[in-house]
Amino acid sequence: MNSEANPESVVAGVVGLGLMGRSIVTALLISGHHVKAVAPVPTDTQQVYTHLKNQLEQCFDSGLLTGTPADYIKKLTVSEHYFILKDCGFVMECVLEDMEIKKDVYRKITSAVSDSTVIGTNTSAIPISDLQQVVEKPERFMGIHWAEPAFLTRFLEIICGRYTDPSVAQWVMVLAQHWGKEPTLLRKDIRGFITNRLMYAVYRELFHLIEKEGASMTDLDKAFRYDPGSWMTLMGIFRRADFQGLEDFTTAMENLFPLLSVSGKVPAVMQQIVERKGRGIYNQEGLFDYSKEEAREWEEAFAHFNSDINKLAAGYTTKKINELTKK
Repeated sequence: MNSEANPESVVAGVVGLGLMGRSIVTALLISGHHVKAVAPVPTDTQQVYTHLKNQLEQCFDSGLLTGTPADYIKKLTVSEHYFILKDCGFVMECVLEDMEIKKDVYRKITSAVSDSTVIGTNTSAIPISDLQQVVEKPERFMGIHWAEPAFLTRFLEIICGRYTDPSVAQWVMVLAQHWGKEPTLLRKDIRGFITNRLMYAVYRELFHLIEKEGASMTDLDKAFRYDPGSWMTLMGIFRRADFQGLEDFTTAMENLFPLLSVSGKVPAVMQQIVERKGRGIYNQEGLFDYSKEEAREWEEAFAHFNSDINKLAAGYTTKKINELTKK
């Protein structure tokens, strides 16, 4: 591990160039890393430069680049071969959520890099401690959970497995701040980590309201967008409670907690869509139906929104808020 947590002094590797992998490559490039990217699936290399140039153009339009997109592409090497990772101080794995595939990928990564190279996985489904069982030098291995698009969101979860060296996790925490993140550190390997557990608890209650109480998806989306969506970027759940005064919280909890869903089943409406191979905007069939034009419009709106919210959130980091209060 390079003791200096500075992107310009750390060569970064990424293995897996699907949607998330490409997004992480862009995030690492714009923060100053030279990046070595491995495409285990050869077909991924065919479109990778086109996708990355498009993402860098989006970063340029958002004011995140100090040079041109072409300047950043020059810092990228893409190959099907793992030996290009040999100089990397940090490697991110972004392949399919399959234990056997990941096991093979880790074997190839560790055969190419030094014993001190930090290895992260973007998994959101497999416990970090389980993955550590198949990695040489497991103390340098941890979960590093990004959100799409990785180059614009400020979210990042760093998850320690049973054997993760705390000093290595802290090194990644410092590096993540250079990535423009507000990282959280989980010192215990909790299944689903934080954000997935929170979101799936919300999904369970939303589907319960649809199936048992007759609420519509459109109205539930509106409620979530225009209440929590109006303040979550500034403050979290607990600080929001402080702003509301707390007086009524215990009464609300006593009245509502017994009524919330505790179902352990996949909601029927979701199961039916998956069985029909629905993939949302990617094949125009999901919880909502889309024309190709509508799907494209939502993609463009999401891109513009992430650019705007990134700029907004950057002005209200914990550091910025503390600076404002001292004036």
